[in-house]
Amino acid sequence: MFKHTQKGNKHIIEYTIECSACKGTGIYCGFAEKDGIGVVCHSCDGEGEIKTTEEFTESRYFKRKNRKGIKLVLQYNPGMIVGVNEKLSYEDWGGMSYEEWKKKGKFPPKSEMRKYICPAWWYQNIDYKKKPDWNECGFGAFSDCKHFKNKAACWKRWDKEQR
Repeated sequence: MFKHTQKGNKHIIEYTIECSACKGTGIYCGFAEKDGIGVVCHSCDGEGEIKTTEEFTESRYFKRKNRKGIKLVLQYNPGMIVGVNEKLSYEDWGGMSYEEWKKKGKFPPKSEMRKYICPAWWYQNIDYKKKPDWNECGFGAFSDCKHFKNKAACWKRWDKEQR
């Protein structure tokens, strides 16, 4: 379904698409679900489709608004609290400066959150097609993998394989 209405310079677009997380089934099966067990998809609440309404003015697409107070932009947060203090700096989190992101928008190589997560965990969420399919990766939670403590070696291998 796709519907477009316009009121002055305000556009309203309503559409329904198949949920990409569960591929329209309403049931999600990921890395942690095994042996015929699935979870109700949180992206579509088990409906198999996503209904969305977008409202915008014509000027929206000409210039992105600034966000005050942002210094670093991360491509993804795997669910941890991110910030800086006497032990943590912006560089610890990967990402790119807000100014660079506004100019380029594309994350450069090695901007992943390498200090805290492994390539398999990162790419499962960023770009599943790039997720390494290594026999060495453990099953279950990524942080339980026997190689997780040495994730720097996994990133080194990842970088070598991407050339």
